[in-house]
Amino acid sequence: MVTVPTAPCRLDKQPSLSQHALDSFLALYVCLLYVLSPEQIVAGAKLAIYGVPRAMAYNFYEFFAGGGMVRCGFGNGWQCLLANDIDAAKAAAYRDNWGDRELLVADIAALRIEDLPGAADLAWASFPCQDLSLAGAGAGLTGKRSGLFWEFIRLMSALRQEERAPAIIAIENVVGTLSSNGGRDFAQIADALVSLGYRFGALVVDAVQFVPQSRPRLFVIGLHREIEPDRRRLSTGPNGDYHPASLVRAWESLPEGAAENWLWWRLPAPAARNTQLADLIETDPKDVGWNSARSTAALIDSMSEINLNKIEALRRTNKRAVGSVYKRTRQGVVRAEVRFDGVAGCLRTPAGGSSRQTVILVGPEGIRTRLLSAREAARLMGLPDDYRLPENYNAAYHLAGDGVAVPVARHLSEKLFKPLLECARRPATAKLAA
Repeated sequence: MVTVPTAPCRLDKQPSLSQHALDSFLALYVCLLYVLSPEQIVAGAKLAIYGVPRAMAYNFYEFFAGGGMVRCGFGNGWQCLLANDIDAAKAAAYRDNWGDRELLVADIAALRIEDLPGAADLAWASFPCQDLSLAGAGAGLTGKRSGLFWEFIRLMSALRQEERAPAIIAIENVVGTLSSNGGRDFAQIADALVSLGYRFGALVVDAVQFVPQSRPRLFVIGLHREIEPDRRRLSTGPNGDYHPASLVRAWESLPEGAAENWLWWRLPAPAARNTQLADLIETDPKDVGWNSARSTAALIDSMSEINLNKIEALRRTNKRAVGSVYKRTRQGVVRAEVRFDGVAGCLRTPAGGSSRQTVILVGPEGIRTRLLSAREAARLMGLPDDYRLPENYNAAYHLAGDGVAVPVARHLSEKLFKPLLECARRPATAKLAA
């Protein structure tokens, strides 16, 4: 099995062939000239020099790719065939970290089947959530943004017609997708996958298992029906935190045709997280500064009694503590809510209807507050510090808040996608025909 390193992100750039490697190759060639064919010798030398060859990697398309955070999570065991996004700032970050060989900056609605090269093992789509969230006014999959899901399905249908259907389709979005429009939007996603020839299941994975950020997300995962899944990746019913009550209710409401194609995915739990919010905070961030005493006092004044009591309890201990603050509108009144449990609230973007997150430091010297820095936001998403962020603060924060948590993508890759694809690559597996 291919090993996926945890950092750095930019893992797929092959090293240059050094003079030492060339000498080794020539010596190997002379020794084995009469034993192996030249093609076999070259293949062996590449494996020794580079590790796993590209032909052995799994291939994927990434739609709504953002800054390539899924690619970062997947690592060297995967080869990206196409990365698509319409956002110029995100595309610039993608290009800065991954190059532009696979990048296609365009509206997904303008893509043609000819724009999708080769045959991918997996197609990933983190389509816009705005119309599925509380800020979307209930438009759901008929909305202008979240409705782009249907453009993704259009392309998957075209791949099916060309007998290039990916073995796996992975769809990521907010948990509110399960209840959007009374569950009808989730049912439409299910029906779309079944119509394309997939059995499917869903998981709710919270990034808090990996990073100190509360970020539950829904992952709908379809497996082509001609592939027999690894039974170790299935269970007979809902299990653990990955199948919460909201998901079970959505499953119970599925139409009969979709329910017949449902799979209960079994995802192993990761190792216990060993980081807290305080571990990710920069000592001297360059893109944000500490608020004035007046601004901090105004922020505290906007807190409810419950939140004020949290701060007062910490002040009495005379110890330093790091927390996070969000401004929310409660019954028409803007309130600041604070938490000191070592976990940040879910990163969001202004377009998603929530404010940026604030860091609060309580200690013997008093109370200080400031905005979360762009690098801190990136760390909360599991991006390593060598990932190059946009220089503009808003662009960098938006990229992080709108992305997929890197270690979640990595966990899905290692514990679910790769085992399923190993089944798909067995000789007995039928060709994925229409």
